[in-house]
Amino acid sequence: MPGTDPKPLRADARRNRDRLLASASRLFVEQGLDATVDMIAKDAGVGMGTLYRHFPTREALIEAAYRTQLDAVCDAAADLVDSVGAEEALRTWMDRFLDYVTTKMGMKDALHAVVSSGGDPFAHSRQRLLDALGTLLAATGGAGVTRTDVSTDDVLLSLSGVALAAGAPERREQAGRMLDLLLDGMRYRTAS
Repeated sequence: MPGTDPKPLRADARRNRDRLLASASRLFVEQGLDATVDMIAKDAGVGMGTLYRHFPTREALIEAAYRTQLDAVCDAAADLVDSVGAEEALRTWMDRFLDYVTTKMGMKDALHAVVSSGGDPFAHSRQRLLDALGTLLAATGGAGVTRTDVSTDDVLLSLSGVALAAGAPERREQAGRMLDLLLDGMRYRTAS
């Protein structure tokens, strides 16, 4: 029936689904397309019937794992502002965005398989990220931490560039320094 919410999952079903998504995210990053649904079910501690009850196809599992990562980074924005304040929220979110992009890059072969089968896991990704970043920049701009003329699109592209240049785990320290430079650049404006 249109406009109704799907029936909520029981607590045990929710736990199983969450374990499957965590295992899938990790194994697709570690093993790419070599990660099988059997491996994922075993790693999550559930049977194949449970996996297929939640995700009828491998592509559905891949897409759900990706969207879970996207949801985690996007949903964190407002919570961070509320819990740690604007400046720390933005900097913490920048690190989380780096984790998200690193996971996404690790899943690239699996995500390409979804796209090849006709799926579009990225349909709303960019807008969700821009909205989350907009929340953070509104908070930092309002608090006088960053300039108010900072474009969310420019910051998102800059963060993506940092992730591509230094997002690998062995370059995390350098990525942190680059994120600090980006944040400093959003604070100041030369006098005209």
